[in-house]
Amino acid sequence: MLNHLYISNFALIESLEMEFSKGMSIITGETGAGKSILLGALGLVLGKRADLSSLKNKDEKCIIEAHFAIKNYNLQAVFEANEIDYDDLTIIRREILPSGKSRAFVNDSPINLSVLQNLSQYLLDIHSQHQTSELAEDSFQLEMIDAVANNHKLLAQYQMLLKQYKKAKKEYNQLTSDKADLIKEYDYNSFLLNELIELDLKSINQEELEKQLEVLANIETLQEHLDKGLAILTEEQYGIVANLKELKASIGKASAITSEYNELLERITSVLIEVDDITHEVEIKTENLVHDPETLFQINQKLQALYALQKKHGVLSVYELTEIQTELENKVISVDEFDAKLAALQTEIEKLTNDLQQIANQLTQKRAEAAPLLISKILEILAQLGMKNARFEYENVIAKDFLPTGRDQIQLLLSANTGTNFGPIKKVASGGEMSRIMLAIKAIMSKYSKLPTIIFDEIDTGVSGEIANKMAEIMYDMSSTMQVFVITHLPQVASKGDYHFKVSKSVVNGTTVSVLNLLNDEERILQIAEMISGDNYSESAINHAKELLRLL
Repeated sequence: MLNHLYISNFALIESLEMEFSKGMSIITGETGAGKSILLGALGLVLGKRADLSSLKNKDEKCIIEAHFAIKNYNLQAVFEANEIDYDDLTIIRREILPSGKSRAFVNDSPINLSVLQNLSQYLLDIHSQHQTSELAEDSFQLEMIDAVANNHKLLAQYQMLLKQYKKAKKEYNQLTSDKADLIKEYDYNSFLLNELIELDLKSINQEELEKQLEVLANIETLQEHLDKGLAILTEEQYGIVANLKELKASIGKASAITSEYNELLERITSVLIEVDDITHEVEIKTENLVHDPETLFQINQKLQALYALQKKHGVLSVYELTEIQTELENKVISVDEFDAKLAALQTEIEKLTNDLQQIANQLTQKRAEAAPLLISKILEILAQLGMKNARFEYENVIAKDFLPTGRDQIQLLLSANTGTNFGPIKKVASGGEMSRIMLAIKAIMSKYSKLPTIIFDEIDTGVSGEIANKMAEIMYDMSSTMQVFVITHLPQVASKGDYHFKVSKSVVNGTTVSVLNLLNDEERILQIAEMISGDNYSESAINHAKELLRLL
């Protein structure tokens, strides 16, 4: 329930801080005193959008902070679902900055408005005479019947399956579409894949092939150069080997005379060994040069095919072509695999359809059983509120598809007076009748739901006398299971509350401000007397007020 409210710099309110208790609290005040401002402030707590016009002083920020005691309302799962830290005393704060930006916090953690709006529906319901239009909405009527039928767990199970069903259907439709597109490309992809398969990319070493091609294409030139080199090395009189041997012999003789030439001899010997080795290597390479036009042709053909495919696919390496081949293989194979995947999804969809249908049938049955009970309770309360001849009919059309709440498309039809035809509530009920029907429904729902707090904003407008008294009794009865606030102009209603707050307006330092005060017993008598006969209330009005408050 709402047990603390702080408002600063909002509309006509400079600063306000109030404590509230369980039971039924009355809020009264003259028109324009600021009752709507209180509702506006609470609206911000519920996640409504704000603007700079809300600020009393445009240079300072506006703060609205509400404390909710929610220990007994099992809301931990709601907080967890919205990723908010839970606390038995939950604090919601809204701030509107002079820049126009708005911030929201729950238990000091910043949140966005959509999360706040989702959370607030579990904390507070503000109902005014202008909001009876929701009564005509099929979704609201279905919500009422589900509350009476205790369909909460069944609906949660249904909606979980519906989520899976929609996901499977979406995947099935996407696969079907992808398969159609893939089939269109199948022939082309197969052609591209076959080109790559025929080339046998795994067997190709592009760098090695290019080296072989370079050798085979220039084998005559290579033969000429190697032969010339070998001649330079091995010519009998003037070859490098012969000259090195002669050089070694001469220096060897000098070295025999003096050791001074030993190192030089060693170096010449080393060079001679190296040149001998080079000569041997050149001879081998000369012998290995074989003119092979067939191999040259084959290598050239393979490389030309490789270059063509690299150009076609816009790549430069065999590795990149291999990746493209793998991708094409997956696309071609996917066409064959799609049927298996589609068949598996079809089986899953059929099972989910059967499961959903079973739960939808249970919902339909439970709603059909709950509707007469709900109608009976509504009519019982409406009879107390002067609508003794009202009658309701329950109408249900089963939808072809699965809806978010089952397959039921229900509607409550109303005949407000004897002899009149049944019709949609919004078409056959007057504004006053809509208010009374809504009050009856809210009273019934308070027995089935655990909403902590409800605020009735002048829902009793247009009624008086005994009907007003009955409305007050109904709202007071609701306060036994939830916290109830009632904004009213009627003394009969005002006298029923456990607490009475008055909103008033005054001028302070040349500025109009609104204040909210909790009235004591004496102040309450005078306030109700004023509501009965105006500012110049008489002694009889005071006595009447005491009678209403049962103080006489």
